[in-house]
Amino acid sequence: MGIFTISWGMEKNTQFVGQSLAFLDAVEQAGRAAELNRPVLVIGERGTGKELIAERLHHLSPRWDEPLIVMNCAALPETLIEAELFGHEQGAFTGAARARAGRFEEADRGTLFLDELGTLSMAAQERLLRVIEYGEVTRIGASKPLTVDVRIVAATNENLPAAADAGRFRPDLLDRLSFEVITLPPLRAREGDVAVLANHFGRRMAAEIGWPQWPGFSAACMAELEAHDWPGNVRELRNVVERAVYRWNEPGRPVAAIVFDPFASPWKPQPLMPVQVVAEGRAMGSPAPVANGHDAITDLKSAVDAHEAAIVRAALERFRYNQRATAKGLGLTYDQLRHCMKKHGLSAG
Repeated sequence: MGIFTISWGMEKNTQFVGQSLAFLDAVEQAGRAAELNRPVLVIGERGTGKELIAERLHHLSPRWDEPLIVMNCAALPETLIEAELFGHEQGAFTGAARARAGRFEEADRGTLFLDELGTLSMAAQERLLRVIEYGEVTRIGASKPLTVDVRIVAATNENLPAAADAGRFRPDLLDRLSFEVITLPPLRAREGDVAVLANHFGRRMAAEIGWPQWPGFSAACMAELEAHDWPGNVRELRNVVERAVYRWNEPGRPVAAIVFDPFASPWKPQPLMPVQVVAEGRAMGSPAPVANGHDAITDLKSAVDAHEAAIVRAALERFRYNQRATAKGLGLTYDQLRHCMKKHGLSAG
């Protein structure tokens, strides 16, 4: 079976690379759906290429020469989502110094890609449903709606039918958006594609750093790559491969060293150890005098105070005695933390 690659666009190097049937089926499904003026849901784990599928749906559609507007619904606080989607008039809310068009107006006659759709609030979902049903959008603070012609492509890594059953997603909106559902396979299910993608990314990185040619990976190194589970999918694979190539100092020999976890280090910060309940007068962090500590407590107030002091002391050490960071980490105000430190006689470092 041959390797499938496709690229488009003058300003962005957008490519699919792969040969597995699961991958090719999803790409073909997107190609067929692109021709229709219907909404499409793209489902997949992080790093599987949901945005690439959205771009394919747009560029192969009759709307290819109109705007493709991308909005990550998880990147904005809930209070701003509706203003971003639908726009607002001047003075509609605090900080609205001038009128602004929303993403629907910007995408008029084109495609609106809503990434992380499952994070939309119920209020935003209701307004989105009205736009889909009536083709009209009303800016926040406006009295008259505007007519828009927008094709919606939405993506998520959530199980939306389960979210609808749980009351976190509107079933009627799900019905409207799911004319076609394209579920992208994770990399671990794409047979043979790890090697294809690894060599693709490795060759590009070698050219970027000026190697005369691409020597490939050693057999042992490729076996490691193919055995990995890839929870971050293609995005994770690209990072691992590019990092391995740039760290390799022998461009004439196949790359033979792979680091999957860039945070792995003997000097990395250690997780905070659980704090033990200690009796009053004992050193903080010393073992309890008996195995079943709760049964041995005879002075509840002293035990609670000791436990509270140990937690605050450990948090101060964790945040290197930055009191504002410590207060935030413990869910306290700065004044509450200061009172607690004074109560237990804890120093400021």
